[in-house]
Amino acid sequence: MKSIAVCPGSFDPVTMGHVDIIQRGAKVFDEVRVAILNNSSKNPLFSLEERVELLEVVTKDFDNVIVDTFDGLLIDYAKSVNANAIIRGLRAVSDFEYEMQMTSMNRVLNEQIETFFIMTNNQYSFLSSSIVKEVAKYKGNISELVPSEVKKALDKKFSE
Repeated sequence: MKSIAVCPGSFDPVTMGHVDIIQRGAKVFDEVRVAILNNSSKNPLFSLEERVELLEVVTKDFDNVIVDTFDGLLIDYAKSVNANAIIRGLRAVSDFEYEMQMTSMNRVLNEQIETFFIMTNNQYSFLSSSIVKEVAKYKGNISELVPSEVKKALDKKFSE
């Protein structure tokens, strides 16, 4: 049976921390679906289409990674693509409590889909999309924090 994992997130924007988790997940699973949450209650910097495009560019060298979008419950999306796993990145202990609650709820909804936590690389343990956007907004150096394509897109957004 093919192992399919979903790596969900808003990816607004994708960071090197995200890329690290996706790459490591792609080494373990036959297929990784990077699923961008289309959350209408949030006001993202990048449109859903822009986030898809950026993720496709930065994951183009990973043969077993597919970029997709979803709305609604993650567990329903995972079931719809025949996934048997969800990949979640953990940066710090503070992430764990929230992720444990979500994993427990997902187990109630569908116990056939397992959640796997991947600890982020230490060099990205502080990194979040929010921090990247804040630094980029004020023209700080983010070149080590995001792929070059994402840096260009952020520079363009904040020069408008």
